Amino acid sequence: MNRLNATKDFWLAALRADGPALQDAVAESGPDAVVPACPGWTVADLTEHLTSVLRWVRELAPRGVADKPAARVVPEPRPAWPEALDGLRRELTGTIETLDALDPDLPAWTWPAQAKKAGFWQRRLAHEVSVHRWDAEAAAGRAMPIETKLAADGVNEVLDTWLPAGRRKGPTDLHGVVHLVATDASYEWFVRLRGAGLALLDTGTILDTHDHHPRAEATGTASDLLLMLMGRVKPDILTTTGDLRLISALRAG
Repeated sequence: MNRLNATKDFWLAALRADGPALQDAVAESGPDAVVPACPGWTVADLTEHLTSVLRWVRELAPRGVADKPAARVVPEPRPAWPEALDGLRRELTGTIETLDALDPDLPAWTWPAQAKKAGFWQRRLAHEVSVHRWDAEAAAGRAMPIETKLAADGVNEVLDTWLPAGRRKGPTDLHGVVHLVATDASYEWFVRLRGAGLALLDTGTILDTHDHHPRAEATGTASDLLLMLMGRVKPDILTTTGDLRLISALRAG
């Protein structure tokens, strides 16, 4: 596995870049536009979802405690579209300011079994906004790739956080090794599937010619790899070999 030196500044810079692009795409698409990769969602649904997530994180992350917060609540009734756009703008601005003021080591509740620190949310929201920016631009018919290093860190997040936390959408009864390769960056990942379990492997120890398990490889840009793992694009956008069911077993969204 390749480890990125991603930091608070890296994730906040991504939020500052993707936030305005998200707002532009949402405003351009309009509330009734269909979000192609999110079945049943309109842009109004996407806006409501993201606004409520941002508000919830903005409230929980600065508390300085790791206790589980109250469940996220979506206010009803849904505001009129101009107010919804303004609400998204205000929550993006406020959340970025809140996360920027936090020490990444500040205690904070998180959902995976990892260190309960605010840095989790600085990373998580950078990827939440980048993927939903892609969703909104897809609704507008002009989706742009996720920035390469951010996408590579997003692949890392899927493999080191989402999947170990049990947030897999793909099959959980397969055994084998998946090799992911980002063609636009010097990053690759090996994942060993053991049914419901999995292990993210160091690239220096995986080259085992005696491994009898099936294998699969998926090669593409870091953005396409992340979008595939998050269920936004199909694996056929990638160059693939081997047992393709293994690749589908890594899907988290």
